[in-house]
Amino acid sequence: MLISAIVAISENNVIGRDGHLPWRLPADLKYFKSVTIGHHIILGRKNYADIGRPLPDRVNVVLTRNNSFSAPGCVVAYSLEEALQIAKDAGETECFIVGGAAIYKEALPLCKKLYITRVLASIEGDVQMPFLGDGWVLQSEEKREADEKNAYPIIFQVFERP
Repeated sequence: MLISAIVAISENNVIGRDGHLPWRLPADLKYFKSVTIGHHIILGRKNYADIGRPLPDRVNVVLTRNNSFSAPGCVVAYSLEEALQIAKDAGETECFIVGGAAIYKEALPLCKKLYITRVLASIEGDVQMPFLGDGWVLQSEEKREADEKNAYPIIFQVFERP
């Protein structure tokens, strides 16, 4: 099973502010959906709380240390290893780490593919993306200009490492 991460990152490495995404970029949300649909996504409890519901047409695996936590419509796991095993046991071909920062930090060493949306702006925030690690090779990129719905230009990049 391929372990991938998907994330939007500003020029100054911000991925969050006050428990939320610090921007509204419908083009990025559409891209996120197109990449992750039909797959397992692994997210932290705080990320799940921000979204407020399971994302449709995906198996949402929520990581928490709280044994009494429940997330209707989701699978709850108590370690990254357990979450990955749930996806593997279900026959998943590619599972996605979707944040937050602590989950990315723990999972990035296991990832072989990264889907990064580069937000071409410096954005105020209180959550930074952890170091991605070495050995990543750019496979593709596509730039989108800002428009009436998307306040900032963005670049969709896909990286892989052996």
